[in-house]
Amino acid sequence: MDTVIDELPLYWEGFTTTLALTLLSAVIALVVGTILGAFRVSPVPTLRWFGTAYVELVRNTPLTLVFIFFVFVAPQLGWTPDDFFIPAVVALSVYTAAFVCEAVRSGINSVGLGQAEASRAIGLTFPQTLRLVVLPQAFRTVVPPLINIFIALTKNSSVAGGFFVAELFGVARQLTNAHPADIIPVLIGIAAFYLVITIPAGILAGYVERKVAFAR
Repeated sequence: MDTVIDELPLYWEGFTTTLALTLLSAVIALVVGTILGAFRVSPVPTLRWFGTAYVELVRNTPLTLVFIFFVFVAPQLGWTPDDFFIPAVVALSVYTAAFVCEAVRSGINSVGLGQAEASRAIGLTFPQTLRLVVLPQAFRTVVPPLINIFIALTKNSSVAGGFFVAELFGVARQLTNAHPADIIPVLIGIAAFYLVITIPAGILAGYVERKVAFAR
């Protein structure tokens, strides 16, 4: 445990990087996924096709390949970010948005069809109906699944450690190389920092689920 204590600053750096990756990617994925979910139920065939194609393509592509594209291929196409953190956020956001989209779409489909019809009857357009009537109710039903997706996102952020981002997995690799005799304590420390993120998120999911169920 002396190694873990001595290397706490490095652990903290990895933890804050993982937390930043998770939070930024979660916000972007939520926005993009919600838009894609709206596309999936849109009356415009082109938007429905685009949403479906995006979800099927990205969801069935390994996350590592998504990282390879944004870290190594995108710079060849002219996109040159200052560091590897930005491509990592983009890769995680693009990948997670596909799963958010399906969660949001399931929430939209759970809202009674009569409410959408009533909204159209009073003159609301499709975007207005979606924004003012459907999505507020849909999000209530999908909060727990969304939090589970974001917990998975926290663990998926470990892939960034293989692409030059000093998050928790990257820190684990550095420390195991520097302290090969203390691999088990090092990995236990890394796991503990992951749990600091995922366990409160799970508790939050349960709390929100209960509050939403009461409100409904």
